[in-house]
Amino acid sequence: MFSNNLKVEKVKEITSDIFPEDHKYLTFLKKVFRHEFRKNWFRRISTDIIENWVFRTNPETWIMKAYLNNNIIEEIQPVYYYFMDHYFNNDKQVEFIWAEIIWENDPVLDAICIYVVYTVLNKIWLEWTFSIKINSNWVEKEMLKYKEELQNFYENKKHLLSTESLELLNKDPIKLLTSELEDEMILASQAPNIIKYLKKDSKTHYAKFKEYLELLWVPFNEDHRLSSGVEYATNNLWEFVSDTWIIIWKWFRHNGLAKELGNTKEISATWFYTDAMIVIDMLKSRNIKIRNKDEIDLFFVQLWDEAKTVVIPLSLKARDAWINTVVSLWTPSMKEQMLKANRSWAKYVVMVWIMEARNGVFQVRNTESGTQEEVKKEELIDYIIWKIGTNKLDFYCPAKDLITE
Repeated sequence: MFSNNLKVEKVKEITSDIFPEDHKYLTFLKKVFRHEFRKNWFRRISTDIIENWVFRTNPETWIMKAYLNNNIIEEIQPVYYYFMDHYFNNDKQVEFIWAEIIWENDPVLDAICIYVVYTVLNKIWLEWTFSIKINSNWVEKEMLKYKEELQNFYENKKHLLSTESLELLNKDPIKLLTSELEDEMILASQAPNIIKYLKKDSKTHYAKFKEYLELLWVPFNEDHRLSSGVEYATNNLWEFVSDTWIIIWKWFRHNGLAKELGNTKEISATWFYTDAMIVIDMLKSRNIKIRNKDEIDLFFVQLWDEAKTVVIPLSLKARDAWINTVVSLWTPSMKEQMLKANRSWAKYVVMVWIMEARNGVFQVRNTESGTQEEVKKEELIDYIIWKIGTNKLDFYCPAKDLITE
């Protein structure tokens, strides 16, 4: 079921459960992003479930494979995809919100990706809580030259490097730029700037990228220590960093991925992702709450089977009348049922015992005022609508989205 020979114990360490309170935030984020994605022509994709369960680490790989394997090249180009699912990343489970644009190498698409996220963060009250850093990557020849220059730079500074960094110096010196050790961070700030080693086309691509960001009124800082750490990355890369120095969003252009997957030619692509739980933590830390759209207007508590036979049909009629209704079932204790009703924050609680079921007169409690009235069974639904107001009824029905042409 799991890849890389993961043992059950290890899986338990790196996976996590998401409970209703966090799902409320997660659903909200997905809705906000879906809205912004659709406005910018992104469409949703879900990749092959077998590939997901076997590997479950790099959505951009499977999105590109889907593109290559399903003749998407015949569609109007470029194609815009968004993806929402959980994945393993850096040995932990993350809730990815992911977007991908395939086919075109124009830097305006990179700028649009940043603009989408910048817009969303501002809309959900997180403005001024993050900064945007950008840098340019390279094409293959530029990368080889830059690695050589970095190795030359660090040659007489080896005594300041950790054992791990000394090993990286020969294998992948670019990763030294992202070290979190104090001495190595200082060295990274003094290291050669990648921009100096870019050829004309790459420099032009990066310059246009910045121009488009300015056109879109997106603020950014250049940080030439940024690195993707991925061989198939090309041209622009960028990340959003919170005011507590946590990476919120990260992305880069990956024109070389198609060839890595066996395609004969490169296919231009740009993408971005975030771990949605990081954004949820940011919202919570600022005491930003989500309005509960599932507010309960009517809560039935009942005792014994005779009461159930009365309550269940009545609750269905209440729902058909667009009243948000919940029925407490399978709990023999009235005390426990009343506790459930209190925790639900329902506006009105209807209590039905055996006598109420037989005589058709119910006790109805207004939980906000603490008052209680007797209401006849046949008058209950009209009574509740009158109390809560017709403007508060829930008229939404997903089935209304169906159309015929």
